[in-house]
Amino acid sequence: MPSPDSLRAAGFSGLRVVGDVHGDARGFAAAVAGADAAGLFLIQLGDLTDHGPDNPAVLRAMFAVMDAGRGLFILGNHDHKLRRALLGQSLRVERDGLGRTMEQIAAAPDAAALKARTIAEIGRAPAWVSLGHLLCVHAAFHDGMLQHPSPPDAGQARPEGLVGRAIFGQVTGRRGADGFPIRLIGWVDRIPAGLTVLVGHDNRSRDGRPVTMTGQRGGRAIFLDTGAGKGGALAWQDFTLAEAGIEASRADVSAVTGS
Repeated sequence: MPSPDSLRAAGFSGLRVVGDVHGDARGFAAAVAGADAAGLFLIQLGDLTDHGPDNPAVLRAMFAVMDAGRGLFILGNHDHKLRRALLGQSLRVERDGLGRTMEQIAAAPDAAALKARTIAEIGRAPAWVSLGHLLCVHAAFHDGMLQHPSPPDAGQARPEGLVGRAIFGQVTGRRGADGFPIRLIGWVDRIPAGLTVLVGHDNRSRDGRPVTMTGQRGGRAIFLDTGAGKGGALAWQDFTLAEAGIEASRADVSAVTGS
């Protein structure tokens, strides 16, 4: 996993943390191109696929970033489910979500290679990454993430304990009127002062921009899911590297909306 020192040594000027992509290939291409132009290491917060118009293109773009040593992606619940589906495991498939991704991969000219690479990369994706004053995770924070690195098999194993919190968040066990689990954000109050947790998973935005919440202990969470691939734009946050850690620079929302 990268560290502030290793990023400086590699010549990166900072970080770009990108929210849920959900197949928005055009938005993701813009995020990658901007990161490359500015010398930023890219961290994508999971949920690369489902819903959007071109899921294979997103996967290829992410793998190209990784091959160039210019970024990584965090394990999300949709990524974990995609790997299981590609392995032929029995699970519920939403036609406009995972179903669309599976159809697009099957129809791709590089289907066999893309399937194999996707299975492998999701299988070794980290469930969280801690960098200086930042912690990047798909769904929700837990104190244990500050004491323990992500298990190396998070993408392969049954998501329990810290990995379950990381990719599914904190839930009530009940479902809302939309059929989705009711999610809690009490974990924000447990973020220690000086730490910023960057998450996706929940689209809490009302204006298409990331939402920032400050907890009772003084730490903050930035929610970067703004509906990409579902009609919204893809959001990211840029950070500069600093000697004392990593300090926030600016937030952006791409001008390219999902189809």
